[in-house]
Amino acid sequence: MESTSNSSSNETPPSESLQSLSISHPQKSLKERFDIVRSVGEECIQEDELERLLANKPQPICYDGFEPSGRMHIAQGVMKAINVNKLISAGCKVKIWVADWFAQLNNKMGGDLKKIQVIGQYLIEIWKAIGMDIEGGQVEFLWSSEEINSRAHEYWPLVMDIAMRNKLPRILRCCQIMGRSEKDELSAAQIFYPCMQCADIFFLKADICQLGMDQRKVNVLAREYCDDIKRKNKPIILSHHMLPGLQEGQEKIFLTLLASQAEVNLKIKKAFCPPKVVEKNPCLEYIKTFKSFKELADDYESGELHPGDLKPALAKAINRILQPVRDHFNNDPKAKELVKRVKVMLIEIPFILTNCICLNAELQGDKMMTLRSPEMLFTKGGNIK
Repeated sequence: MESTSNSSSNETPPSESLQSLSISHPQKSLKERFDIVRSVGEECIQEDELERLLANKPQPICYDGFEPSGRMHIAQGVMKAINVNKLISAGCKVKIWVADWFAQLNNKMGGDLKKIQVIGQYLIEIWKAIGMDIEGGQVEFLWSSEEINSRAHEYWPLVMDIAMRNKLPRILRCCQIMGRSEKDELSAAQIFYPCMQCADIFFLKADICQLGMDQRKVNVLAREYCDDIKRKNKPIILSHHMLPGLQEGQEKIFLTLLASQAEVNLKIKKAFCPPKVVEKNPCLEYIKTFKSFKELADDYESGELHPGDLKPALAKAINRILQPVRDHFNNDPKAKELVKRVKVMLIEIPFILTNCICLNAELQGDKMMTLRSPEMLFTKGGNIK
């Protein structure tokens, strides 16, 4: 993979909250390491296995992955960077699977592999800019097309064995991992997809599967496969929470990493945020990602903290986190060229023309705020410090 140039010296540094998590502390106790790793997941299967792994293996392998398929929304960008940096700080190595072949199987970017790979480079560039610690050698981006081709003799027999040991209904139950449902009309390639993703876990020698709750079913399939082949050490599932959209009942997030300050402010202003309601409140869900939550939730539930105070504070927090990304894509020549190529490709794909319109809006540069750490943004009552 081609390396990119360093960010310009006049760019805003990555968020302090992300930087602080990127420093590994070898003197951490087993309990401290366990607590850090466990904090990444909404669910862990199984906690006792995780504790044994950390006690017996100095540098566990964590597997994460993504389909390069267009714009990156804020949860994917910020949460992945935070989670990866946490895992590194606890002594883990993170292998990030750039699933270009999988995006092709799932008909992303019209199934054009070259376009998918450009999108992959663009998304990696965003994670660099936002503060993911990829310089210390503990994060490895692996392109599925390259790795599978170079070790085909290992990969395809594994995929075939998983496919032969499972009935079609069990595989169809995993279709959620592709953003599909069992009722969708699937191509043969899409039916093959879950067997390949299950194989990835063993192919990458992963100890921990660190993916979203939407990927849980295929990770459970990997543990079931271990039972089938009488393998004792199963991959531990660490499923992170999925942030909702900003409107009531909205699952998808329509706020991207290159959103302008004005767009962030407008979308947060219009966000669903009922007074005194903590459950299923998207604004509070976002804040929970960045700071200690209980005191804030108590204040909100009591009415001491009002949506009119909460929303501007959240918008400022998000803008401060996104500022390094805006700076990087405005100032770094290679990053600038990359986003231009992405823009053109989105225009060429008719079914994602809307994405292109949004991206055009996001790329309208204006004067941005100075970055501050989101950790200390809120005082009691919701004011900005």
